[in-house]
Amino acid sequence: MTYDLKNVFYLDTKATIAATTAGATTAQLDLSAYIDPIARGRTKGTGLAVYKIHWSVSPSSTNGEAMQIAEAGVFRAGLVAGAGLGDNATGVVVPTGSQQPGVTNALAVSGFDYYGPASTAANASTPGGMFYHRYVDPSEKVPYVIVRDNVCLVVEQQVNMTAAATVGCRLEVAQVTLDQATLNQLLRTQTV
Repeated sequence: MTYDLKNVFYLDTKATIAATTAGATTAQLDLSAYIDPIARGRTKGTGLAVYKIHWSVSPSSTNGEAMQIAEAGVFRAGLVAGAGLGDNATGVVVPTGSQQPGVTNALAVSGFDYYGPASTAANASTPGGMFYHRYVDPSEKVPYVIVRDNVCLVVEQQVNMTAAATVGCRLEVAQVTLDQATLNQLLRTQTV
């Protein structure tokens, strides 16, 4: 599994966080067209290797603008393999256990913490500016291989957003064939 420009393609998803509304927001990305976790005879199973993830946070649904200086919201966002949460507006769903993004969650593909420019934490860390911390990421040499049929963008607020915001991500991925032992190990570890 090496990063090969010829085989890499992009997938993306986004979720909109409602203004002044507490709770989590989720968006599910269907991967069933790219994954076949069943090895049949001489045919090997197929997984989706995630090499890099690019994130954006924007006050617009197009992700085309920078966040407003007055934003005081704080949240954790991440991609969780096989969470199966679906698309949910802010406050509708409560992710639990392995559905939550975090560095100790084996299903966490990538994630970051966001502190709006007007939040107390951002002002303490970077006066007058936003504070952003990525806590887990795959790499070109060691991709995260998904063998479940979905990956969910999960956003969990700590402090409600002042204005609506869109969290977007772009995944650099490639389909990879897997031997039976590797496939079985990945299937065991990617169970919610």
